[in-house]
Amino acid sequence: MTFRKSTLMLVAASLMLAACGLPFGSSEPTVEPTSALPPAPTPTPAPRELTVCLGEEPNTLYPFGGPNAAARSVLAAVYDGPLDTVGYEYQPVILTQLPSFSNGDAQIARLAVTPGSEVLNADGALVLLEAGTRVRPAGCRGDDCILTYDGTSALEMDQMVVTFRLRTDLTWSDGTPLSAEDSVYAFELVSDAATPGSTFLIDRTQTYEAADAKTVQWWGKPGFIDPAYFTNFWSPAPKHLWNAFPPAELLQTDISSRTPAGWGPYVIQEWLPADHITLTKNPHYFRSADGFPKFDTLTFRFIADPNTAISEMAAGRCDVLDPTVRLDGQAALLQELNESGQAQAFFAPGMTIEWLGLGITPASYDDGYDTLFAKDRADLFADPRTRQGLAFCLDRQQVVDTVLFGLTSVPNTYLPPEHPLYNNATTPYPFDPATGIQLLEEAGWKDTDGDPSTPRRAAGVTRVGAGTPLMLNYYTTTATQRRQVVDILTQSLAGCGVGLNVQYLSQNDLYAPGPDGVLFGRRFDLIEYAMGVNGIEPPCTWFTSGEVPNASDHWIGTNVAGYQSDAFDAACRAARLALPDESAYNESYRQTQALFSADLPAIPLYFRLRAAAARPDFCHFDLDPSANPLWNIEAFDYGPSCQN
Repeated sequence: MTFRKSTLMLVAASLMLAACGLPFGSSEPTVEPTSALPPAPTPTPAPRELTVCLGEEPNTLYPFGGPNAAARSVLAAVYDGPLDTVGYEYQPVILTQLPSFSNGDAQIARLAVTPGSEVLNADGALVLLEAGTRVRPAGCRGDDCILTYDGTSALEMDQMVVTFRLRTDLTWSDGTPLSAEDSVYAFELVSDAATPGSTFLIDRTQTYEAADAKTVQWWGKPGFIDPAYFTNFWSPAPKHLWNAFPPAELLQTDISSRTPAGWGPYVIQEWLPADHITLTKNPHYFRSADGFPKFDTLTFRFIADPNTAISEMAAGRCDVLDPTVRLDGQAALLQELNESGQAQAFFAPGMTIEWLGLGITPASYDDGYDTLFAKDRADLFADPRTRQGLAFCLDRQQVVDTVLFGLTSVPNTYLPPEHPLYNNATTPYPFDPATGIQLLEEAGWKDTDGDPSTPRRAAGVTRVGAGTPLMLNYYTTTATQRRQVVDILTQSLAGCGVGLNVQYLSQNDLYAPGPDGVLFGRRFDLIEYAMGVNGIEPPCTWFTSGEVPNASDHWIGTNVAGYQSDAFDAACRAARLALPDESAYNESYRQTQALFSADLPAIPLYFRLRAAAARPDFCHFDLDPSANPLWNIEAFDYGPSCQN
């Protein structure tokens, strides 16, 4: 390039000299070749933008303030981890590894305890050790080695010690190094009385402290054996930014509730109420060198109406529709858009189950069962065959196929089939009216008039007056989906001679506290409600005797059926005293499911459906049943890079 240009300039100069009458050999100024032109500047790429549409506005972004589902989606972009749950397994994000007994970061020590020490007794309650306290001494996990403390003898109990090791490349979004002290500070915040939330783990923690700048250690109280010990790490809080405020103020002040600093892929820049939240790429994100996140700007828009959200996605103003947009009612439309290539639809059963609660033991029985003066309702569900018969007479599969388009499934137990602790040997209850009728007949519910369209009547049912019709009060909310469910179940139960008196309530009324609320006040025959968990530990405690809501526990509890079984309580207790690498852990959880399936303290109708959608060229969105829907938001992408 330089040679050609210099040659042309020399030729031009020669022509000029010739025109002036100068010979080629005469002296003249030397013509020097010029340098090459500088390369054209590389155009700056346009900022990349991602828009996620939520079905509601976050109630707060303070991570310890009880964030709602929309807030948890936003916080997934601010805080990466500290642990992710994917495929019903835990994955460390900001920890170098999950603590375990095999890697030495979990241990059980023998601790000497004396009168007045706070310990967990044999029933799992926190007490001060004194003469007469029933405890499990060191090395004891079962019920056969429990002893009653005499008040004077030397006693040792098990104490769990767990070590958590932070990555060394973590910084807050303002560039300040993230340290173990930030996790200890978070523990102090959640321990404060002003901070909402469960205190179960806090109460059972003896010490939580920083061993060094990147290491935290947790000590449980004597007698507390926690199978989920590797999760007892508190998500760090920016002490250098929040320490100037008392915990009560952090619930409301902007620095913690609206623009909290994090260590994740994005940083909050703006929250416009009732409209959107804008975030930008975090330059200090520990995965920046790997090319994450993929976008310069992230916007969360708030769109409550699912039809509007779908239209906005079609118009290109939403790249992703988060599951907080209630898309389960638009499943058919989303499937059509997916098949036509106009959008991607994602469906997964969630960790929430739609339940049909059975009023096994109403609250009115708590002071004794009395039918002499018609004080108490007849004991309709005392015989397990009645409960089993009802289960066979419920066409739950039709509910799944018609109301939920076959996109979820009918549970057999309180765990999904994909869960590693699921018991495949539990008794299934498919829709089988013949078997259901047989069980109802065996329990004493007879078709006395030969008319299958009328309710059966009691004839020899234990603690039920002769002639009592099998007519059950059924409570649920006014939600469209639940009305559709009721229509199907009413028809299928009628085929077995079971009548329903359906009463629709507002959500506030259905979930009102006891003793007056129908659910927590245990004032129902049948009740349809939802119950789920955010973690992946099997929730066998839902149906233990200690979870029956009553006056003594201020009507707080999950066992709204009033189901009580010593065998179930013992199996659940054994599971929660075992560790994941011990055989008793799997065996005991499987036993709880077998007992649940046989006793049916409640009938699981279906797994609630989680639905999401994205533009057609989107990639790396993974709607995992056990994970936050935006758990890997740093990897989200669209466009040509998704075609590789």
